[in-house]
Amino acid sequence: MSHRLKSIETKRAPFDRDQPAPPQWPSYTGVSQFVGTSPSGRVTVYVDPTLGAAGLQNAQDLVNDADRIVSENDSQIFGAAGGPVNVIIFALGGVTDGAGGADHMGCDYTTGSAIEVCAALGSPARVSGLFEAELSECSMGGNLCGVSTGEALSRWCASVISNNALADFATAPQWARDGMPDYVNHTDPTDQNADSTGCGMAFLSWLMGEGHTLDQIAQTMVSLGDTGTLAQLYSRLSTDMVTNAWPAFLAAVEALPSGVTTDDPFGGAGQPAQLTHIAPWTVELSGKVFSTILAAVSAGKTAHQIVANVRAVLVSAPNGKAASVEKAAKASSAPGSRCSTKSRRLLPISRQ
Repeated sequence: MSHRLKSIETKRAPFDRDQPAPPQWPSYTGVSQFVGTSPSGRVTVYVDPTLGAAGLQNAQDLVNDADRIVSENDSQIFGAAGGPVNVIIFALGGVTDGAGGADHMGCDYTTGSAIEVCAALGSPARVSGLFEAELSECSMGGNLCGVSTGEALSRWCASVISNNALADFATAPQWARDGMPDYVNHTDPTDQNADSTGCGMAFLSWLMGEGHTLDQIAQTMVSLGDTGTLAQLYSRLSTDMVTNAWPAFLAAVEALPSGVTTDDPFGGAGQPAQLTHIAPWTVELSGKVFSTILAAVSAGKTAHQIVANVRAVLVSAPNGKAASVEKAAKASSAPGSRCSTKSRRLLPISRQ
């Protein structure tokens, strides 16, 4: 269900000079009770006060978990700094078990920064997963959200961040039951088709099972954009031909002992270091330090001189890291990196 940007009259709580004014939400029109802002200032959380103490607890838990989520989303998945966002927790779809999904309006941190998340009373991990599903779409460089490849990627990000707290949102089994149509060579221009999303989920599981990490997958998919296919993703990561992607994937699926029963039939989430990718600047710096030590030892320098040489190398580290982060931030805000409003609501297959 697509939501157009339009003026919505929003009811607000009595004025409090310490309470920030809530944004215009995609669909929520009730009172937005301010709960708190994460220590970094990146995430401001509101709640529908009619949810009572359990809803307030959901919101407080998200405030406490928000910086972990944005840090892993930015530095360990997409490799680029994101922007500030606002989140409202309420009974999205009239339910409070998380099954109402999540929603936002756009594909970047400008048009999509007002995020709606279904309350999941007593289940904070589901709220965190739903939040990451929408946050990750803001990090896709103005691409992917609204098409099947981006939907699969956002759901995988949510699964990894929340330790698979949204297992009931699985679509890969539906794709398998429907005869495994080929959405590897063709990208579906919607995020509401369980078959195309399910194909993407299983395909990314396969890639991760083959040793490709989520950050490598995410950043390559963003570079391919809306028109990129999963076959092209496979070719970029493996250096194999595009035409080999579908037959290799299909053969792997057909060889599964139990078939496709989850969104992760190949155990991709269980592969080591899914969220511990070492940044290139770290590798480069480590090499410089090691080379400096070897050169100093070969030259017969004293321990004091070796330490001094290493310290001289380390002085350059903050500047190098800052330059890397600055480059990523500029890339995410460059002209043409934003897309039109097209993101749609995340829902489990039973509610689509």
